[in-house]
Amino acid sequence: MSAIITPDICDAHPDVEVLDPIFINFGGRDAFCGPIRTVKCFEDNSRVKEAVAEPGEGAVLVVDAGGSQRCAMLGDMLAEQAVDNGWAGVVMYGCVRDVDVLAETDLGVQALGSHPRKSEKRGEGVRDIPVTFAGVTLKPGQWLYADNNGIVVADERLPLEA
Repeated sequence: MSAIITPDICDAHPDVEVLDPIFINFGGRDAFCGPIRTVKCFEDNSRVKEAVAEPGEGAVLVVDAGGSQRCAMLGDMLAEQAVDNGWAGVVMYGCVRDVDVLAETDLGVQALGSHPRKSEKRGEGVRDIPVTFAGVTLKPGQWLYADNNGIVVADERLPLEA
C-alpha cells in the first residue's frame, strides 16, 4: 500500500472528515488505515478484548470509551492479540497502557493518553454501531486513515498515490 499521509489525503479529497486533534500516537506503526469496526463501552474493555480476538482482516478498531481518563482500555496483551489476528490499528477515545511495549508493537494505536490502571471486565458495551467523538460520527465500514498529522475518515476506500 502507498504511504498514508493525511495532509495529502485532505488535499486530494476535501470531503473527508477530520477528527479533532486530541489523539496521541502510541503504536509501533506511525501510519495505518483500514475499514472501521466499532466498540462503544465505558471503563469496561470486555468488548475490546472480544473484538481483537477475532480476525481483523486489516480493519481498524474504533473504540468509543467515553473519553475516560480513569483507566486504560488497551494494553500490551490485547495489542499483541490484535497484531496476531490481523488488525491494522486501534483508535481509542480513552486511554491505553504499557506504552513502551505498544511503541514496539506492529500496530497503529492512537488514544487520548496513557493510564496505568486496567479497566473493569463486566461484559458491558456494544459493537458495530455508529460512534461519535472528536467532532465526527464514525460508522462501521467507513475507511479510517491515521498518521502523526491526524486521523481522517472517508465513506469508502480512497485511491492513494504512490
